[in-house]
Amino acid sequence: MLRPLWKPSIVLAGTLTATACSGSDAATTNFATWQNTQINTVSRMAVAAGVVAATSMKPDGSLETVAVGLRDGKRLWAYPATMAGRLPGMGVSAPALVETGKGQGVIAALDPGKKAHWNATLIARDAHSGVQKWTRPVHSTFGPQRCGPYLCLSEHTALTKARMVVLDPATGKQLWKLPGISEVEWSDQNRVLLLRLAANPMIESYDLKTGKLQWQQPIEQALGPGIDMSGGWAFGATGDDLVGYVAPYTDPQTKKVSTFGLFSVKIANGTINWMRPSVVRVYPSGNPGFAPVVRPVDPQGAYGGFARLDSATGRVVGQVTAADVPGSGWWLAFPDRMDKLGFLKHNSKGTAFDLVTGKAVPVEEERGWSFCVTDPKPLPLRGQAPGFYSTAALCEYDLGTGKRVSPPTAPPPWFTGSQDGWRLWRDEKGAVRAVNDHTATAPGMYG
Repeated sequence: MLRPLWKPSIVLAGTLTATACSGSDAATTNFATWQNTQINTVSRMAVAAGVVAATSMKPDGSLETVAVGLRDGKRLWAYPATMAGRLPGMGVSAPALVETGKGQGVIAALDPGKKAHWNATLIARDAHSGVQKWTRPVHSTFGPQRCGPYLCLSEHTALTKARMVVLDPATGKQLWKLPGISEVEWSDQNRVLLLRLAANPMIESYDLKTGKLQWQQPIEQALGPGIDMSGGWAFGATGDDLVGYVAPYTDPQTKKVSTFGLFSVKIANGTINWMRPSVVRVYPSGNPGFAPVVRPVDPQGAYGGFARLDSATGRVVGQVTAADVPGSGWWLAFPDRMDKLGFLKHNSKGTAFDLVTGKAVPVEEERGWSFCVTDPKPLPLRGQAPGFYSTAALCEYDLGTGKRVSPPTAPPPWFTGSQDGWRLWRDEKGAVRAVNDHTATAPGMYG
């Protein structure tokens, strides 16, 4: 995964509230909202079976898996967690949460408990009660993931015998396996799309029940030769397509930059829909599969303007030219609907453009969402490699003054995403917040 601007947060003692924040959009429309300030969320969040699961950092730098109720945010249970072999640039791993039917679910996460020759233990627990269901020893892994009705786990990632196994969430029984390292990028009840991390990285589709390969598409086929996944990647799906982004990587020896860009394939058969080589994804912005915003880079490494793309066609639906991009010292800021692009200058007047027409707009009344912190510090994790960051938080700014808008409102759907009408996000203190505003299901910036 890419390393966007992520920052650790300080745990704040607080009480759970199930009321709307004063002054927020949620307060004025009486949407159900809650916040849980008793945890310090540092990973993405998983949602299923009426439960929210995340990895939290305790004051002593240790990690724990936390489950809270989706309807009220109340803590259900927490157990110690760890990482064993995950790379810092991927961020802190989140628990895998799989719905098993009739409102029930299973949460799988790595426990620090070790056995001989193993660095951790994968433990599956009942999502609501936390009761342990089964365990599996782990040497090294990028972490468990949900893949449709099953669990997918990369195993032995630090060894030459790396593989991915597909497990029954109820029993832990291994259903099928694949050699090498794979990451789940999309799944439904019948199919899983995997990124196969190899010398020639591919997107491959497998039948979930049998493990039969359905199709494969080399990423070089979409973007051209010279792919190196070391720079990071991100995927997102909406409708019938999977949109992928591969970031550039500069080889420290040769100083040569790897092939990078955005592309789309059909989920059904892997056919390439469109490709946009030599563009970088900008942050903050929408999910690649929902509202990608990119910046072209020429062969000499010079950046162009900014463009919002249609994720279905890859066409430019709005742009700001390179000539209009102000000098230095700005941070990108987008409004709720991402129809404008703002250049935020902290504590001073910024600039803003209409993304559809590309023309400048008066900045005095414009607001935009940007990173709360622009100089994130690595998380002080105990017993882990340095360089892990928490998922970022967004704050709303007045672009005319460069100051934060107060009181804070809920971040926009392009950042939070939405599942079954619920939108969840991590605020800058690490608290989990939620609003049930019935937004259509869509991926957020992180998936």
